[in-house]
Amino acid sequence: MTEQELRRNRQAGFEGLARVVAEPLHRYLLRRTNPDLVDDVLSDTMLVLWRRIDDVPGLGAGAGPTPDPDDVLPWCYGVARGCLANARRADGRRLRLVERLIRTQQHPPPTAVEHSDLHAALDRLGELDREVVRLWAWEGLAPRQIAEATGLTSNAVNIRLHRVKKKLAAQLQLTRKNADRPGHKPDEGRSSQ
Repeated sequence: MTEQELRRNRQAGFEGLARVVAEPLHRYLLRRTNPDLVDDVLSDTMLVLWRRIDDVPGLGAGAGPTPDPDDVLPWCYGVARGCLANARRADGRRLRLVERLIRTQQHPPPTAVEHSDLHAALDRLGELDREVVRLWAWEGLAPRQIAEATGLTSNAVNIRLHRVKKKLAAQLQLTRKNADRPGHKPDEGRSSQ
């Protein structure tokens, strides 16, 4: 048998299976889930059936163009049950993500408010320096990992980190020194002439 004939036989077997199981699977899913999900889960089920057509019991070589529903439906119900479980898990993950996003939007992260001087100092850095510092401080990457992420050498990352830490420390110290002088404005005492 040529590959083209095998493909045609496989397709004919699937079409016969689909004619027999599509409606019963649709009813099965309607009784078990939200009507909005039924078509998606049925599509996933049919895709699994197509991929595993050789595993479907009752679709052997002598089965004919239309399989016996009693032979194929129990196995197909099992596939639909698994697809439904996958859809429910995915739906649960989506809901948890939405809830987490809503909570995050309702309560801005305190670090953004508490460390405005740090964020201002970071904003004064160049883009690559800022990325190196963020990968090191926020993502917890080692210099060799930062080098891999940025395309720099490990030595270049170490040098950048050393220089940027010094620069940030100096900027933060200056900001704090100005903040420690209550009532004094940075431009106070200068003439506007």
